[in-house]
Amino acid sequence: MRRILMGGLAAAAVAVGIGGALAKGDPTKGKATFDQMCASCHGAGGKGDGPAASVLNPKPRDFTDKKYMTGLKDDYITKIIKGGGQAVGKSPLMPPMGASLKDADIENVIAYVRTLAK
Repeated sequence: MRRILMGGLAAAAVAVGIGGALAKGDPTKGKATFDQMCASCHGAGGKGDGPAASVLNPKPRDFTDKKYMTGLKDDYITKIIKGGGQAVGKSPLMPPMGASLKDADIENVIAYVRTLAK
């Protein structure tokens, strides 16, 4: 009985992603969207070092910062993507993407971004 319980807990731990939420979205699809819509500022590897970042102040967020990213809930990231930085009191330089991305696209991007935090 104890062995079954421990196996179930391990499986549950694997299913839970950074931020404590069950993983949603497809990171492979999310990478394609990220590359197209986010990488120019956030960088191909999500370090906040994209080609446009050199002229931005503040600089784009580094998604590889595990400590920071672990503290973010998916709902919060969704709000930033949909409404832009101003929607959460951050920089207005992060544009709203809600008109361009469907909810499934946003879930995919979040799933991909979660893979960058090391």
